[in-house]
Amino acid sequence: MIRKFLKTTIASLLIITSAIGLSACGSKNSSDSSEKKEIKLGVSPGPYNDLFNAGVKPILEKEGYKVNLVNFSELLSSEVALTEGSVDFNVAQHNAYVKAYNKEKKANLVSIIKIPTVRAGIFSNKHKSMSEVKQGDKVFIPKDPSNAARAYALLEKAGWIKIKSGVVKTLATQKDIVENKNNIKIIEMDSSQIPRSMNEADYAVLPGAIEYMAKIDASKALISETLSDDLYITVAVDGKNKNAKWAQDIIKAYKSQDFKNYIKTHNSKGYWVLPDDLK
Repeated sequence: MIRKFLKTTIASLLIITSAIGLSACGSKNSSDSSEKKEIKLGVSPGPYNDLFNAGVKPILEKEGYKVNLVNFSELLSSEVALTEGSVDFNVAQHNAYVKAYNKEKKANLVSIIKIPTVRAGIFSNKHKSMSEVKQGDKVFIPKDPSNAARAYALLEKAGWIKIKSGVVKTLATQKDIVENKNNIKIIEMDSSQIPRSMNEADYAVLPGAIEYMAKIDASKALISETLSDDLYITVAVDGKNKNAKWAQDIIKAYKSQDFKNYIKTHNSKGYWVLPDDLK
């Protein structure tokens, strides 16, 4: 009887010990995920990854982080990787894009901080003023939905078109134009082709990233967009990681004095527009 009792007691203790061990292991893994020191950045072409690598990555490295760069040919692939968890964050999309992506893909990406952004602008190799516009002038704009909407909002700001009342500006399309007093010919094309095609147009709308990569002087813009909160570029993470220590440390790095000093010494051409909480 005593022997049977001892066997039962020992077996129970072993089960309890194993459960505690597994629980501890699970807690440790959860902690490791939140407090890990090796993080992956999804990199797609554009200036915002360059800014991170030069101005933010060194700050994180001083805090003991190792940042691994995972390259993608375009932003969408980076977003998919972020959704699937093969990268931890990226720094190349505005919040309007994040919202649209989440809706389309049923994802849960979250923008955790707005970062310095290059504004879209209207440029011309033929004209020195917006007032020189004439009937039938040809205007090139980006064809991807996000940047096209920004272009239409900018053309409305210039007074050249009117967009239908009630249309969300970040979702506007050519079909939403209700007035075009100069009958300008708006031609949508791949944004990367616009800089090399500008001599064929009277005016061209350049997204900030394209303007930066083509090394076009930002001060030459005849008019620049007004950045709403949703149009600042952001750091995006999966929603489940927004409070992770590494995510919070990325926020701290962007808000640090070291980063502010970097921007002050690397913005002589006026590319970067800072959100209020980074000024």
